Amino acid sequence: MSTRNRRVLSLLLTLPVACLLASCREAGVLDPQGPVSAAERLILINATAIMLVVVLPVIVLTLAFAWWYRAGNQRATYAPDWEYSGHIELVVWSIPTMVVILLGAVAWIGSHQLDPARALTSDRTPLQIEVVSLDWKWLFIYPQQQVASVNDLVVPAGTPLEFVMTSATVMDAFFVPQLGGQIYTMPGMATRLNLLADRPGDYPGLSSNFSGDGFSDMRFMLHAVPAAEFQQWLGRTRSAASPLDAAAYARLAADNRDNSLRTYGNVDPHLFEHIVQQTMPVAGAPGEER
Repeated sequence: MSTRNRRVLSLLLTLPVACLLASCREAGVLDPQGPVSAAERLILINATAIMLVVVLPVIVLTLAFAWWYRAGNQRATYAPDWEYSGHIELVVWSIPTMVVILLGAVAWIGSHQLDPARALTSDRTPLQIEVVSLDWKWLFIYPQQQVASVNDLVVPAGTPLEFVMTSATVMDAFFVPQLGGQIYTMPGMATRLNLLADRPGDYPGLSSNFSGDGFSDMRFMLHAVPAAEFQQWLGRTRSAASPLDAAAYARLAADNRDNSLRTYGNVDPHLFEHIVQQTMPVAGAPGEER
């Protein structure tokens, strides 16, 4: 093998390793920290394995045929004088058909088991959280605890999370890669998502749908903490944060460039309902169009 061919082969062998190392540094869908994301990763792995049953043999046979029927191989016999082969037709059609059936079964079963609105099985009482996507930040309301936060989501680890989501302006997409379950937020609608963080940790979240100049800054951190620490956070928020009523929400929605972290206490219990019904001020500076 020539020096040039060795270099090409070495590059081809190191590229997959480099990709794997890069994925390890950036936590995401391949580093699940909850039952939903773990099930989604399993579906991804199963689908990839099923497709590789076709892809790998095709790659190997392509290289084998190219090598065997090279110009310098005098033993290779090229005899294209045939019109139909039942054996070849059986292979050509049966294998792709089985692959499609298997992929369809995986997608069908997974889409039902991982229905975003389907409650997760747990012996703990779920925590309800109302989510509002604004320009360009996330508002998280805890209706039972009467507190709220912006771009900072604190939840107890091991407790099911029942999200109810809407948008104050245009469509966005709520996504915590390590917990799974991307879902859209839309104005005038309330979508549901159930997640769970298995263990304490900080899990980045983002908006994965382009919605304007500032959407790339629509990032938040989901802090999964022990139950006792979550109760302490609730106590601090109730005692120190300002109330979130209609006037405070209007100020928050109007300032579409300020996505700093903040918390609120004594939240209006009907605030989320008014936002869904679009009877509250929309996000965006006065006179600004999206």
